[in-house]
Amino acid sequence: MILRNPIAALLSLAAPTAAFQPHTPLTSHRTALPTRSSVASLTMRDYPKPNVEDTQNYRDAEALSTSFRTTLKASPSQKKRVAIIGGGLSGLSCAKYLVDAGHEPVVYEARDVLGGKVSAWQDEDGDWIETGLHIFFGAYPNVMNMFAELGIHDRLQWKIHQMIFAMQELPGEFTTFDFIPGIPAPFNFGLAILMNQKMLTFAEKLQTAPPLLPMLLEGQSFIDAQDELSVTQFMRKYGMPERINEEVFIAMAKALDFIDPDKLSMTVVLTAMNRFLNESNGLQMAFLDGNQPERWCKPSMDYIQQRGGKVLLNSPIQEIVVDPDDGTIQHLLLRSGEKIVADEYVSAMPVDIVKRMLPKRWQNMPYFRQLDELEGIPVINLHMWFNRKLKAVDHLCFSRSPLLSVYADMSVTCKEYKSDTGSMLELVFAPCSPIAGGNINWIGKSDEEIIDATMGELARLFPTEIAKDEKWPATGKQGPMGEAKLVKYAVVKVPRSVYAAIPGRNKYRPSQTSPIPHFTLAGDYTSQKFLGSMEGATLAGKLAAEVIANRAIGNPDKPVKEVQQHIIEAAKTHLARDPVGVKGDGAIAFGGGYTVGKKEEELLRASDPEQFVGVKEVAGAAA
Repeated sequence: MILRNPIAALLSLAAPTAAFQPHTPLTSHRTALPTRSSVASLTMRDYPKPNVEDTQNYRDAEALSTSFRTTLKASPSQKKRVAIIGGGLSGLSCAKYLVDAGHEPVVYEARDVLGGKVSAWQDEDGDWIETGLHIFFGAYPNVMNMFAELGIHDRLQWKIHQMIFAMQELPGEFTTFDFIPGIPAPFNFGLAILMNQKMLTFAEKLQTAPPLLPMLLEGQSFIDAQDELSVTQFMRKYGMPERINEEVFIAMAKALDFIDPDKLSMTVVLTAMNRFLNESNGLQMAFLDGNQPERWCKPSMDYIQQRGGKVLLNSPIQEIVVDPDDGTIQHLLLRSGEKIVADEYVSAMPVDIVKRMLPKRWQNMPYFRQLDELEGIPVINLHMWFNRKLKAVDHLCFSRSPLLSVYADMSVTCKEYKSDTGSMLELVFAPCSPIAGGNINWIGKSDEEIIDATMGELARLFPTEIAKDEKWPATGKQGPMGEAKLVKYAVVKVPRSVYAAIPGRNKYRPSQTSPIPHFTLAGDYTSQKFLGSMEGATLAGKLAAEVIANRAIGNPDKPVKEVQQHIIEAAKTHLARDPVGVKGDGAIAFGGGYTVGKKEEELLRASDPEQFVGVKEVAGAAA
């Protein structure tokens, strides 16, 4: 592949050569891949950590963090024992800030690994399989603040300040948006767009700008008001050129929420763009230097446990047991039969799991009924090992493919996965089901069908490199130049990932404060301004900790967010039933992602049959 932008090369030469502190040594087991006498090589290069601290969002995040150690700090007599259900990013964030405030949180994680939607595990070869391809942005103030507090900023591998897009009409070639160092926001963003001559004409760029001005002038009020419109509806309402959808918004929508622009709320895109336009380093990206459970979740766990909290694995909750008269929590019942009694309780479970665990006594409450309007979106994450190096870029790539969202060659972007002899691509396959707006229900298809369709897309993206392989019919048209063959793969299905941010959902996202005494919600689906993301999960856990810490020192409760009137009316006639609960075990049972075998498929068919509803497949959709 050729990066067809001379400005990128100039920037590379002009970029500072200083690197930040060396990374902690990593050890890993590598899958043995065939070697060859001459391989395409790309030197992994980390760029200095950008100044992510000089923004109002970071200062706000830092101020809230500081408050747990100061104004929200509990005295010994105010110390609370807090039971947190779920050891994903939100649960760990909540526990971290509660120990800062002097409390004793105990995290109960159902699985044998931490991280939730960022969990990872090793296969029989010792290779790490990740639930998703996770990228860190400069505009993640609470994540950046947490990394500073944990002392692990050196684990982020920052990449050159670019956005890289595959050229639809020129297979195998890329174009970039280049952010010139030293130029402040929003001018750096505008200049990056103007300098790119490959994706939009000058006239189209001029047409695109005016509809976005209210976002800059009116801020969050304008952004929130667009939640009733999809991205494509917003474009047409404000006269944006149709081609910007094909060139930019399709890739952006699939990267942000795994769905196409006609399904995605414009508030999601505007929220992201507002951060990127207003923060000079907001769009600069970093990869974690290894797997998430060891490189982020473990330091979080160590921090919590060193300060008096606990993090317990393999501790699934069977039931939230409540008083039948007033609905207050009596205790949590573990599957082991152990009863957990605490002063405060936090649900850091995914929204789809929360709905399955709701006690019958709570089900007619409007606060909980609004959760019916939120559901996780399916996504598939792929790992594909090749027998030789592909001509990759040391960055995230927006594929602009009908099947693929974003991808990266982890063998050149991530220290732990580095290989000099073969490439390992990690790809996000989206949209992957009718629930996500796709034409084909890929969640219900076999791994081989998914990989064959992906190989067809990779043959288009790497036309001179991917080999024709009889095992994968979609590569049948490849020419003799292609030599790279697939030697191993892993398909990770996440039937219910982040909540589907379709138009009109924001108003149903609940506050962390609930109407149940001493019960608080965390999770990226709860109400906070960073939507469904690692940043959103981290902030939501932090806000849940603030609710508890504030209550513990005797302050009035944070308010419960207003519930829509139609939800209030519908709740009156809702027929409450005993909670369904969580059947089975493993990642998929508890709202995560995993490689789906027969056991997992049977469980999924029983617990979430919508994932297997067939639709008429559009001819050529998998080509």
